[in-house]
Amino acid sequence: MLWGFYILTFYAFLPGLISRTFGFRVFKRGRADREIALTFDDGPDPKYTPLLLNLLAKYNAKATFFVVGANAEKHPELLRRMKDEGHVIGIHNYVHKSNWVMRPKEVRRQIYRTSEIIRDATGLTSVFYRPPWGIVNLFDFSRLGYLQIILWSAMFGDWRTRVGAERLTKRMLKKLRPGEVLLLHDCGTTLGADEGAPANMLRALESYMQAGQEKGYRFVTIQEMIDLTDQALGKQPRAIRQAKPGLAKRLLIGLWLGWERLFHLLFRLVPVKEGGGMFHYRIRTYHGQTLQLPEGQQIASNDKIVELHFDNKRLFEVMRTSKSLVQVAIIMIREVEKALPGMAQQLAARRELGEVRGIYGISMINRGSENFGFTVLDLPKGIFSRLTQVYLKLLLSVLHPTGLSRLKDKRSVLSPKIMAMSMKEFNRRYVNEPPNEGNRPESASSAEAREQLQPVARDLSYNANKTAKELIP
Repeated sequence: MLWGFYILTFYAFLPGLISRTFGFRVFKRGRADREIALTFDDGPDPKYTPLLLNLLAKYNAKATFFVVGANAEKHPELLRRMKDEGHVIGIHNYVHKSNWVMRPKEVRRQIYRTSEIIRDATGLTSVFYRPPWGIVNLFDFSRLGYLQIILWSAMFGDWRTRVGAERLTKRMLKKLRPGEVLLLHDCGTTLGADEGAPANMLRALESYMQAGQEKGYRFVTIQEMIDLTDQALGKQPRAIRQAKPGLAKRLLIGLWLGWERLFHLLFRLVPVKEGGGMFHYRIRTYHGQTLQLPEGQQIASNDKIVELHFDNKRLFEVMRTSKSLVQVAIIMIREVEKALPGMAQQLAARRELGEVRGIYGISMINRGSENFGFTVLDLPKGIFSRLTQVYLKLLLSVLHPTGLSRLKDKRSVLSPKIMAMSMKEFNRRYVNEPPNEGNRPESASSAEAREQLQPVARDLSYNANKTAKELIP
């Protein structure tokens, strides 16, 4: 019994107390001159959420909706309307259940499931999380670093009808000042709430927004409030801060890239001069199961192959400076299109080229490579396959801070696979073909590959506000 008390204290009570008292790892109140953040929990509701959206549009107000996944799943059209009208959508668990009474695995499952519902409806990946009743636990801090926890500076009991619209209005007007993060509810079907309570909230909210508009206040999303607060505190914008990893991360990256240089020296990898330095290769003897390729071609054990490798230093720089992994994928595709003809020219000067049977590589991002002539094959199950998967996941987590969070949901899509091409096919496509110039029109294979890579890159992307449509010219 005593151990249960200790576990509850450290798992739930202390994290909640620290976050509420000191604001640790949570956002509760902003610093702004004219802005107020409106946030709404528990929806969407088929009756009250459309009325709320109409009211927000009337006052040109933007808000943040922390949706319950079970409700959102029933009304994806309301999520799409929220997005289309410029509002932000956050996560409020799949069911309205306190994190204190759920195991960490269940909390994670609830968050991921709700995130998928939001993404399926809108194409966006939510980066904001509000635990039900604002109750955080140790898991929220230690395992959800890719999400920003949002609490509030003021709440008013608007989930009870007995408060009444008039009294609710008076309570809200006392908090009519910049920087406030208001907690309201657009659904009354959760435990402890009254089903008709949102009707009073809507009447009080209109009076509140009208008074705020007369004072020159703006009603903004939580993202804008965070950006304004960072600016007021002299901090860099969040996107810039994410681009500059901390000391521990920089040390890890430095060690990894040091190993990368040593690997290149030990195995005598040759850089491909075309393609921005993204690729290296070596000629080696293949050991493994026979790879069956189109037109009766194959790569068998003891055949000579050209083995392709990404330059992870270059990949890290591309990831660090790109707006999202959609953009990373686009850059990679363009560099592949340049690199393969360039590699063909370099290989032509090597005597052992006549003995080479094919081109070979292993990659986690492999969709679309067929358009460049590669055949994509599953890795044979075994120790090598498992070690390769662990290595590539570790590499992705080093190069990109949120890579593993997306991999948990897309293991079947983002699994390492063999990409192979016979030398006959490689010569047919790339030998005697000059490398692409910067102003050369995009080839059909590049366009098709880019189209196929887009959904994979979107799955990896942590920036919810950048879509493929915005990033692809």
